Amino acid sequence: MTTFLISMPGGSEWVLIILAVLVLFGGRKIPEFMRGLGKGIREFNDAKNNVKKELEDGMNEKDTKPASASTPSQP
Repeated sequence: MTTFLISMPGGSEWVLIILAVLVLFGGRKIPEFMRGLGKGIREFNDAKNNVKKELEDGMNEKDTKPASASTPSQP
């Protein structure tokens, strides 16, 4: 039985990948592509941080609400 091993590309594979990208996109499009990729990563990280903050705020709010709601008020 033959087992296929899949791993990260080595040095020569990276050279081939970079050459293929250069041929497909050209030298002028790569900086625009990288700029767009950077903006996308930045927006993803901002959204991730916002979701994390909202979850933490919700958990903190949940922890404080029952303590004040469980104390009955006396008239």
